[in-house]
Amino acid sequence: MSVDGAAIETLAWGERGKPGLLFLHGNGAHADWWRFIAPFFADDFRVAAISWSGMGGSDHRAHYRLQTFVDEAFAGAEAAGLFDSAEKPLVAAHSFGGFPLAAMAQTQGARLRGAIVVDSPASLPIGALSNRARPPVGERRAHRIYPTLAEALARFRFAPEQPCEHLFIADFIAREALKAVDGGWTWKFDPHLWSEFELGTPPDLAKAQCPVAVIWGDRSKLMPADTRALLAELNIPHVPAIIIADAAHHVMIDQPIAFVATLRTLFETWAR
Repeated sequence: MSVDGAAIETLAWGERGKPGLLFLHGNGAHADWWRFIAPFFADDFRVAAISWSGMGGSDHRAHYRLQTFVDEAFAGAEAAGLFDSAEKPLVAAHSFGGFPLAAMAQTQGARLRGAIVVDSPASLPIGALSNRARPPVGERRAHRIYPTLAEALARFRFAPEQPCEHLFIADFIAREALKAVDGGWTWKFDPHLWSEFELGTPPDLAKAQCPVAVIWGDRSKLMPADTRALLAELNIPHVPAIIIADAAHHVMIDQPIAFVATLRTLFETWAR
């Protein structure tokens, strides 16, 4: 699938014609972050995940815009058949992925059955965010090349850094984040993405045109209690806010079963 001249990596599970469910990843991640979550939903949904341009197996761009990421998400959903069902698709997005999802819900939410923002500051004004929670606009650093795959894997870190009980998941997503190059191995994501990124006007979940829910990890460094309180002050009506116990920022990695159960409960509630 191509969007504005860039090939966008798209993964899919389940049968076409079933209700659609799209997963969107965070900064520096890739579609494979959802490969251990998506199969839980494949019996009931046509599930898809994309890698944003500049990340994963998608092409890099000379310049990146929030609206382009919105276009990529909708194009990925259409290409994967998520609009083939009579029901509108659901979308869940983690961390930075919450920014394009919030924009999707605000500007084209009528096309969606619901939006789930996972441990993301996307609905808060940029001026209210800590430096840690803001999109890393302006960062520019070249990737290091590691002589061996083992050395590259040893350098994998979550951002913000956190412990990980499920090391097999961390190992898998780290391997899928790397590519072989002359001289060894390096990361797939574009090291110049954030120096070429244009956020524009931050999206506003209060103006969403579809049902919205937010999920947080109770140990998240990105969305601690004071930041969650700022979100509560927005007073968005009818928005479930769910805190998953013993989860840091990467909720679906820390507590995958609880995360799946939470999504299922939200989906069933919205269906009723």
